[in-house]
Amino acid sequence: MRYFTSEQIACGHPDKVCDRIADTLLDAYRSGDPSSRVAIEVLMKNDLIVLAGEVTSSAQIDIEKTVQTALDYVGLKEKYTIQNHIFKQSPDIAMGVDTGGAGDQGIMFGFACNETPECLPLSYMLATAVLKELRELNDPNLGADAKSQVTVAYGEDGSVSIDTFLVSTQHCEAITEADVREIVEPLMKKVAREYGMNEDFKVLVNPTGRFVIGGSFGDAGVTGRKIICDTYGGGGRHGGGAFSGKDATKVDRTAAYMARYLAKSLLKKHGFHSVEVQLAYVIGLADPCSAAVWADGEWREDLEQEIRSGYDLTPRGIISFLGLNKVKFSDVSSYGHFTNQDMPWEKV
Repeated sequence: MRYFTSEQIACGHPDKVCDRIADTLLDAYRSGDPSSRVAIEVLMKNDLIVLAGEVTSSAQIDIEKTVQTALDYVGLKEKYTIQNHIFKQSPDIAMGVDTGGAGDQGIMFGFACNETPECLPLSYMLATAVLKELRELNDPNLGADAKSQVTVAYGEDGSVSIDTFLVSTQHCEAITEADVREIVEPLMKKVAREYGMNEDFKVLVNPTGRFVIGGSFGDAGVTGRKIICDTYGGGGRHGGGAFSGKDATKVDRTAAYMARYLAKSLLKKHGFHSVEVQLAYVIGLADPCSAAVWADGEWREDLEQEIRSGYDLTPRGIISFLGLNKVKFSDVSSYGHFTNQDMPWEKV
């Protein structure tokens, strides 16, 4: 028996609140000036929010109002103090980007597999789906902060089953651990049924017994700290670059979306079980310095040539092909960047 585990976090987790703030600011700048260059990081702890980064834009936005929009979406009612340390993009970086080159060096991976309709790992989709159900339920006894984790068992006979399903969710002082389980367990079973899986898994709900203090008052939040939750739940490799707060000229974001599109396209076109694509860029240069494809675990030079000859892999080419100037990036700031099948990089 083999086991694989993935986790996910809710939009009320402090790291995801920071991602939401960064992408909401990004969207606001791009709304006023589509050519805005944005790289924003966010830190929050207790009632303090710190913004830092570089922005070059003709748009003038209300920073505090925009941050509040992100907080309202999550459902946070506390009053926060905002420290703004956003400055203009370095002209040294702008020099290379203005000519269509990559804004930084980096390696980006895209992954797709045939385990789920979304072409994502089963454990990852289950962990994500249950938190979406939890948010949609909007139970007044539960808070915005939550985490999930799912372990899937793979038998030697080809069988696949859920072994362990964990949800930890913030709750009000008045309800008990048993009350929380009564709310959450049916959602676990519902998600399992939707993916055609067993319901006799081990159930863990708030295993510490108490989760009243949550959000930034329980833990510090930082932009880009949950990159595996943002992508493939550990099912595919990751180059290390985060997405949120970065405009489409940043290959950390743009090339990762394109690599996902390519992996999913090759998976469906050729009928593979899994595909992984790597794209690598050098700061200031437009074309990737390398591209690599693995299909069902084997390196495939022929597929590399297929994507090289079939697609414009420059930052400008990717932005145009995927229509990234029209995307509202805050829509993918939580619950995964590849789970929303309405996004252009998912439409294969």
